[in-house]
Amino acid sequence: MQKINIFWFRRDLRLDDNLGFYEALRSDYSVLPIFIFDTEILEHLPKNDARVTFIHQTLQSMRQTLQQEHQSSIALYYGKPTDIFKSLINDYEIETVFTNHDYEPYTTERDNQIKSILESNSIQFKTFKDHVIFEKGEVVKKDGDPYLVYTPYMRTWKEKFKTIDLEIYYTKSYLNNVIEHTRLPNLRLSDIGFTKSSQDISPYDVTPTLIQNYEAHRNFPAQDATSHLGPHLRFGTVSIRKMIKKAIAERNEVFWQELIWREFFTQILWHFPHTKDNAFKPQYDRIEWRNNEEEFKKWCDGLTGYPLVDAGMRQLNQTGFMHNRVRMLVGSFLCKHLLIDWRLGEAYFAEKLHDYDMASNVGNWQWVAGSGVDAAPYFRIFNPTTQIQKFDKNHDYIKQWVPEYQELTYPQPIVDHKMARERCLETYKSALK
Repeated sequence: MQKINIFWFRRDLRLDDNLGFYEALRSDYSVLPIFIFDTEILEHLPKNDARVTFIHQTLQSMRQTLQQEHQSSIALYYGKPTDIFKSLINDYEIETVFTNHDYEPYTTERDNQIKSILESNSIQFKTFKDHVIFEKGEVVKKDGDPYLVYTPYMRTWKEKFKTIDLEIYYTKSYLNNVIEHTRLPNLRLSDIGFTKSSQDISPYDVTPTLIQNYEAHRNFPAQDATSHLGPHLRFGTVSIRKMIKKAIAERNEVFWQELIWREFFTQILWHFPHTKDNAFKPQYDRIEWRNNEEEFKKWCDGLTGYPLVDAGMRQLNQTGFMHNRVRMLVGSFLCKHLLIDWRLGEAYFAEKLHDYDMASNVGNWQWVAGSGVDAAPYFRIFNPTTQIQKFDKNHDYIKQWVPEYQELTYPQPIVDHKMARERCLETYKSALK
């Protein structure tokens, strides 16, 4: 039996500038590339989930490249990763399994189980930092504690960045080390219980024009002036190293700092995994949420009677995307105006957002609820009407997503802003005594 190494693709769906894949290709044995459609993750998703379609299409494109150019492919599996690896151990003589780090609580636990199975069979498990520039405890205070506020984290991140040589890991000259086998196991979407989504994940835009105009236009949702990088960074169809180099080349601090926010939230979730279910500030778990089911449904459907809130929710439902400025408003409205638990909003975004990333989603929801690190103070309550004047003065965004907003058919506001603000302040105050 031929001895091989395995590279396990996860949230790094690209052949170039992929550190774990690069290290596997430079090793002493042929590399079998694999991807596992993890039933533990898939069972919680809608059967027409756009992200699953995107992953499947990306893998088919990668398979095609390897088949045409290197007489190889990627083996696709469906099941529990522990079961798949037990099967692979029977089918191949494996020296080492290579992969890249993942930082979420479930994936950390899963990787520990896989490592244990492999090591008990005398197989090495090597993982690499590929998803971020700095991870875990690499950017911390002088006393070793993690930063809980973004701005000092960002400053230290930038200082540390000056001390490293940011390398791009070009794989082209090593790709002939993939296993020669063009008919490795494949899967159709239907084989994993999914259908093709009607939603497409937008291509990203990091042209010099977009980056240069980013700061001036990024807060206005009617302008398509954001990069749409989110899903591509989430699933690793682009490399964070290349994106950071691009931001630096264009000398755009604001664009660069948005990429650093992503790493800030990643390290927060790593240091404080309980925040996926519980408030970072425990006293905020004492808030008595109203959790009115009918109001939550109206929020989900974009029928609150507040046009900018409704526009955002309808954009999300129809496209899988919502402008960042509007995300803050709809999140604040749910927690503060309706007194609905941030966890319900977080779960809804997790189901709908193409760029859903647990660390950023939890971090941002706890920010609007006031319960997280570096959070907005609880008494900061966005006014959903004056926000229109600031960010959609001509109602262009609202007209696009809520065309009936000036008609009699459009619902009355489900809550009065002044009353809701006072109710929120009273509820929060009594919980935080």
